[in-house]
Amino acid sequence: MRSTLYLKFAFIYIAFGFLSIFTIATLGSELITTHGEKSAGAELYREANLIACEYLPGYFTKSIHASDVQIQLNGMRTHLNSDIWFTDAEGNVLCNSRRTSSSPDPENIEHFNPAEAGNSQYLLGNYHEYFPEKVITVIAPVTEGFITRGYLLIHKPYESILEERHDILKLLYIIFLVIYFLSFSILLGIHFFVYRPLRKITEAAKQYASGNLEHEIQVNTEDEIGYLSASLNYMSSQIRDMNDYEKKFIANVSHDFRSPLTSIKGYVNAMADGTIPVELYEKYLKIILFETERLTDLTQDLLTLNEFDTKELLLDKSNFDIHEAIRNTAASFEGTCTTKKISIELIFASKILMVYADKRKIQQVLYNLLDNAIKFSHADSNISIETTERSGKVFVSVKDSGIGIPKKSLNQIWERFYKTDLSRGKDKKGTGLGLAIVKEIMKAHGENINVVSTEGVGSEFIFSLPASR
Repeated sequence: MRSTLYLKFAFIYIAFGFLSIFTIATLGSELITTHGEKSAGAELYREANLIACEYLPGYFTKSIHASDVQIQLNGMRTHLNSDIWFTDAEGNVLCNSRRTSSSPDPENIEHFNPAEAGNSQYLLGNYHEYFPEKVITVIAPVTEGFITRGYLLIHKPYESILEERHDILKLLYIIFLVIYFLSFSILLGIHFFVYRPLRKITEAAKQYASGNLEHEIQVNTEDEIGYLSASLNYMSSQIRDMNDYEKKFIANVSHDFRSPLTSIKGYVNAMADGTIPVELYEKYLKIILFETERLTDLTQDLLTLNEFDTKELLLDKSNFDIHEAIRNTAASFEGTCTTKKISIELIFASKILMVYADKRKIQQVLYNLLDNAIKFSHADSNISIETTERSGKVFVSVKDSGIGIPKKSLNQIWERFYKTDLSRGKDKKGTGLGLAIVKEIMKAHGENINVVSTEGVGSEFIFSLPASR
């Protein structure tokens, strides 16, 4: 994240302040003025109509005297801070109440027109130049016996509206400044809780891109940014583990290929230069054949695992007798078992037990498990294969009485190329991929495989399959 992003936020914040002040000073001032004019005009018109309808008709009926009218107008002058004229129908001033004596009192209003306001309730201006300043004027008719006998004119200085506008604007400016400075805390909050964590995340992304996967994002908030940081930290740890695994994988593959190739090359060179006599060729050719088979097995296992890695394994599921598959797999080890004097005991739940799975893949599982059991079993020992059925599942157990697996290695035996220290002396031909293949096949079936093992006693592998539909 570039530092200009923060500057953009600051610029927007300052620009917002200036635009807000400008808007208040122009549009706000205009709206307040218009509202003040309408409010003042309406108020004056109400007051004028009230006096014109309720009090002044008595002047024409002789129920009140001119002195009473003058007192009333003086009271209104004080209350409204306005000039008040009482005229007859022709515009002759009968009585008036002046706020000041700056202008002479007119006796007759020239060009008097009570309807000049039109549809408006008030007039703006100096009212026929009778006032030196701008005033707002309202005209209310005085009627007696349904006849208009006179008019009441109220002239309020326009300055009062401007003063009210000024007071309102001052309050608006104060409120805006308070809000503006309070909103600064939002900017600070964005800086500390959003901008700075995002900079840390961006820096971490740069570190990861440059190969530094040890970099850790120090953001521990309980929000989306904190969750993102934790996810990126977890991602980097997973990538580190994958890189470590890749290095280990390449090293193991290189070692497992190099060892038999070195042996083959060495024996072939010795045979070629005469170091090995002709009468021993058969012995060393068998060794070369053995190493070749190791390479073939390793290559085949790698191809099998690559099938799992590159795409989702397509299973050819069908119904088949698991007992038949077990018997056929066990028969393939007859020669090896005879040599090591190992017996295989088959314990079946029934004569026929149908399962729904990929027959070829399950046979591979059985082969790998039985191959491991034979490799790590002692001579004159027994291996049992047992099947049970419960709750719609078929469970297959392969149990030996061999060297067992150390407790610390139980979770690692499923890793590719992993060999326990106890097995290294006995597993001369193993690739360390057999159990990894077993795990992937069971995973592809959506089933589980577990192991129970005691060092020096033996191991038992148990996997599940769905019963036939």
